[in-house]
Amino acid sequence: MNAALAVSSGDPSGIGPDIAIAAWQLRQEMQIPAFFLLADPDFVRLRALRLRLDVPVEPTNPKAAAGVFDRALPVIPLQHPQIDRPGVPLVANAAATIEAIERAVALTLAGDAHAVVTCPIAKKPLYEAGFKYPGHTEFLAHLAGEYLGHKFTPVMMLAGPELRAVPVTIHIALNKVATVLDAATILTVSRITALALKEQFGIAHPRLAIAGLNPHAGEHGSMGMEDETIVRPAVETLRAEGIDARGPLPADTMFHAAARTQYDAAICMYHDQALIPVKTLGFDDSVNVTLGLPFVRTSPDHGTAFDIAGTGKAKPDSLIAALRLAGELHAKRAQLKRPAA
Repeated sequence: MNAALAVSSGDPSGIGPDIAIAAWQLRQEMQIPAFFLLADPDFVRLRALRLRLDVPVEPTNPKAAAGVFDRALPVIPLQHPQIDRPGVPLVANAAATIEAIERAVALTLAGDAHAVVTCPIAKKPLYEAGFKYPGHTEFLAHLAGEYLGHKFTPVMMLAGPELRAVPVTIHIALNKVATVLDAATILTVSRITALALKEQFGIAHPRLAIAGLNPHAGEHGSMGMEDETIVRPAVETLRAEGIDARGPLPADTMFHAAARTQYDAAICMYHDQALIPVKTLGFDDSVNVTLGLPFVRTSPDHGTAFDIAGTGKAKPDSLIAALRLAGELHAKRAQLKRPAA
């Protein structure tokens, strides 16, 4: 099928529209797969003018978008308008932001798009408009479950050119990590990661490096018992299930070049343990990938950057990486599902 990637435009007051427009301009140079933007066409034209970019905008439908992509930025019109006020998050834009995400998921699950790529959103205006989900990831899992009739457990992976890392606990305070961390969650995250490495990344025998929670992975309990009572039993269970997992490993020696050759993904116990090495090794071209969903979803690894929205200063590198990775993951997933000749 000659479909394209579905790109939700994110918060209109942020840099999502800026980087989507810039990415389209670089489509040939950067070999970007065809995509369409779910947005208000008039808003996209205004933002392109504000950025002083000569970008033709063509309203179209998902089935025709791939054919439009070479000559113009294909835009699937939203029912809700988008207000062009860079740097000023508006509750009035919340309906369009939510609609873009909903339609991207629906089109992808229906086979009218290859994958979902999401531009950054700001949570505050969404919450003020009645949005009930912590963020993108939980909302995407809800939409998939509603569409297909069963629950999905999303897992966040940060994938860069040199490292893939998955945090077990994400947006919680550091002093709460040890109180919520358990073997069951480590097992769930690790199983979903191993399956995704097979089905989306095409790695036949995934290798997981499981980080310890404490310095030196606890030094056999002398620096905290969590690694012995929680992490190690989880690793032993994974190995008994046939998953190539090692750990708990001291996090301070897991991320140098030689160590990274020994695994395909690092399973980390908390947010910064995963994101600091990924962003240090590839700040501009790391991608947020949501595992555990029935479709491919990627996004840039940065936020809305309201302070530079509409100025032309936003770099599209991470969105370009997200678009390219989405295209690659879709192709690998389709290849694995294709019956043998």
